[in-house]
Amino acid sequence: MNDITRLDPGPRMSQAVIHNGTVHLAGQVGAPGGSVTAQTTAILEKIEALLARCGSDKSRILSATIWLASMEDFAEMNAVWDAWVDPGNPPARACGESRLATDELRVEIMIVAAQAG
Repeated sequence: MNDITRLDPGPRMSQAVIHNGTVHLAGQVGAPGGSVTAQTTAILEKIEALLARCGSDKSRILSATIWLASMEDFAEMNAVWDAWVDPGNPPARACGESRLATDELRVEIMIVAAQAG
């Protein structure tokens, strides 16, 4: 039987779950109220830190699901994403508009990645 590892578990969710060498991150958000650029930058920093704790990195991302409070923010979010994503290993990706947990949140990103080795 394969073990399941949960990072930072809480009563509602864990920040990451690892099973069979696959890392599932919870949806990550930035500080409420900031610009789309600031929120996306903060989210990607959180993702990098969580992936490192899980024995992975952005070159091993399998898929990304991105929610925007408004598709009007698509270009601004993509400017940050495109500068960050590993160009030699881009993941499968979906991006859509969705109402987020609070009106001050503009972006949420959820990642699935493979562990290294």
